[in-house]
Amino acid sequence: MQTLVPAGTCRHSRIRVSTERAIEFIDLTARIEALASWAGIQAGLVNIQSLHTTTAIVVNEHEPLLLADFDALLARAAPKDAPYRHDDMDVRTENLAPDERRNGHAHCKALLLPSSALLNVAEGRLQLGRWQRIFLVELDGPRDREVSVLVFGESVQ
Repeated sequence: MQTLVPAGTCRHSRIRVSTERAIEFIDLTARIEALASWAGIQAGLVNIQSLHTTTAIVVNEHEPLLLADFDALLARAAPKDAPYRHDDMDVRTENLAPDERRNGHAHCKALLLPSSALLNVAEGRLQLGRWQRIFLVELDGPRDREVSVLVFGESVQ
């Protein structure tokens, strides 16, 4: 017996973001919802992926005091002024760039957070809970950043 799979749709886009602070939570929810709508899928998935090693993608509440708590938590987990071997240019020999930043702290913070999120689309809408928002988390700003978004699923008939 052969299983029939409905014809699907797959759309890719990139979101460009210029961050302004060393640690920053940028709400991407409206942009992701617009991309899911643009793709025209009835049921499927949206994958949001950071293209950088010192950023993250998280789903959480957009409440200013909570975001300040997240910032403080990350600062305690990997303080900027702690010693990091990554920042010792007398020892490090790999992946060096001419404009290299001392950002071992940012890489350590990123290790604690996801680099992507996979979210459901049902009835043509992104499925988020009442308070859930999608954030790009900047950990080494300010910088210009990119996020890859892939929307795939069953097309609207």
